[in-house]
Amino acid sequence: MVDRLLGRNREAPPDAPIDAKADVWRRVQLARNLRRPRTLELLGEMAEEVVELHGDRGFGDDAAIVAGFARLDGHRIAFVGQQKGADTEENIRRNFGMPHPEGYRKSMRVMELAERLGLPIVTFVDVPGAHPGPESEERGIADAIARSVGLMSRLRTPIVAVITGEGGSGGALAIAVGDVVIALENAVYSVISPEGCASILWRTADEAATAALAMKMSADDQHALGVVDIVVPEPGEGAHADPVETARRLRPIIVGELERLGRLPTDELVEARYRRYRAMVAQPPDGRRHHRRRDLLDPTRWSGGNPIPGPSRRDEPPAREEV
Repeated sequence: MVDRLLGRNREAPPDAPIDAKADVWRRVQLARNLRRPRTLELLGEMAEEVVELHGDRGFGDDAAIVAGFARLDGHRIAFVGQQKGADTEENIRRNFGMPHPEGYRKSMRVMELAERLGLPIVTFVDVPGAHPGPESEERGIADAIARSVGLMSRLRTPIVAVITGEGGSGGALAIAVGDVVIALENAVYSVISPEGCASILWRTADEAATAALAMKMSADDQHALGVVDIVVPEPGEGAHADPVETARRLRPIIVGELERLGRLPTDELVEARYRRYRAMVAQPPDGRRHHRRRDLLDPTRWSGGNPIPGPSRRDEPPAREEV
């Protein structure tokens, strides 16, 4: 319905052949474009006022994640988002948008405060992955990501997650557990970078474009899988070409979802969020997989009929009391 209202044509004309691999790789490059609008830039165009908070009250402040409060079309919200730099100097200061553990702990501090104040949360995801260095491991990056995912799964307040650029691995998921997930048209969302996937499966990063196609990481593919709820078309050549128009298109959709979620009883909201993510990995009682996702992820669709062998996981998802 949203696609129809926005005039989005999700099917190419029958006489316009598309190179699927080239198309998804083009979207990966657009998602990584250095001029793509960042969290504070989008908020600056959408919100009436923005107040940023700093520090995790434990180690320090991580500039790769911005968090605080804003007023969006009259709605008071808490926001969290990864923040890349506009130039080399700022990118170094912000660690190229790859958060350390204290960044996620800062975001959790703001989200817990939002719950206490009864404010909805809007997150903006644009990260190649959490910082992988030894200092992050020493300060507990895995623990921070796991705690953030666990916290967001049970927060008693509405959460809207927006994938604005590159949503990579656990670094993205740590702030993307929401009641609704919105993605810009050229955003991508994946469990690993295409270069990382290609290095594992083909032992070379040269097959990154093939890996990107196989992982179904484009916004349209994620929408078909049910991971993304709404895909927002970008203006012109992409969001990097017109950040102001991009923010203008995002704003009414975010506000509309906040209003819809705000009308739901809190218990129903939290239960639906839990069921949403459990259903993504659950197996039906009769033992059959979800045919829709199985067909979309069928490796024979991109490997010429020769699927790459791999481990088969049939583990049951954790029980609710274990989350």
